[in-house]
Amino acid sequence: MAAESPGDSDASGSTDAEEYGTLSVVGIGPGLPHAMTQEAKDVIRTADCVIASNLYQEFLRKDGTLPPESAAIEAVADGGADSESGTVLERPNGTRQELVRSSMGRQIELAREAFERVRAGEDVAHVSGGDPNVYGKSDLLYTMAEAEGATDVPIEVVPGVTAALGGAANLGAPLSNDFCTISLSDKWRGWDEIEEKLRAAAISGFVVVLYNCWRDYERAIDVLREERADDVPVGIFNDAGRGEAGRNLEDETHTITTLGAATDHDDEVGGMGTSILVGNHETEVWENDYGKHLVTPRGGRDVDDF
Repeated sequence: MAAESPGDSDASGSTDAEEYGTLSVVGIGPGLPHAMTQEAKDVIRTADCVIASNLYQEFLRKDGTLPPESAAIEAVADGGADSESGTVLERPNGTRQELVRSSMGRQIELAREAFERVRAGEDVAHVSGGDPNVYGKSDLLYTMAEAEGATDVPIEVVPGVTAALGGAANLGAPLSNDFCTISLSDKWRGWDEIEEKLRAAAISGFVVVLYNCWRDYERAIDVLREERADDVPVGIFNDAGRGEAGRNLEDETHTITTLGAATDHDDEVGGMGTSILVGNHETEVWENDYGKHLVTPRGGRDVDDF
């Protein structure tokens, strides 16, 4: 998704917009190479500047999407490879790329830096885990652009595999009918609003995927149980798509249980990497020779409808 074409100059009138770079908000899914889109890899590999957390930097080095730490060279501006502005890396083809560490407390500062880099002609890849539009960083960059008078900066969003989709794929086919995601984070909204959404989703028959489950997941389950039967299947998954690189608990985990027993699995709800999928009245536990899976049929179809 590309933004509308910018005008002929930035707010100060000092640089022609034709000379601008592009700010790409790049979703990398779980972060490992096998689960990234080719577009995400290409944008990161060719960017003049990549903004990414330490964990995502580690993941992106696994297949060379980012150069290894040994590729750091002397920073021209500051005389050191690890300056406040980032680390300058040299890629195998001889091109240079600046790597800037992202952290929770620096998002506003990094957004401003990204705008200025784009105005100076750089292509910037701002890395977001999962999909930038699913509790990711895309709204922050658009909101900051409005607040900072940076509507002249072109912004593109590169999609990624969000945890709901990665976890559901490993569980089987639980999202084949209508579903929704609900974040349990109360950082910007009160619990009353979260509860209202949980109740509405449960009453409406949506399969529900809960994010940020380390915040009051027991409370959320209690609300859903008021509107949904205890024997409804539930899937709990950690670090979906990360395999042995999982950091939430010990590697990637998947557990199938029921709504009534969901809170008995407290030791499997370990942090920000945990999501909980709550089925509806049509969701079934399906077994084959290889294990248990969750399946939610689409609108009650049977084989003759295909």
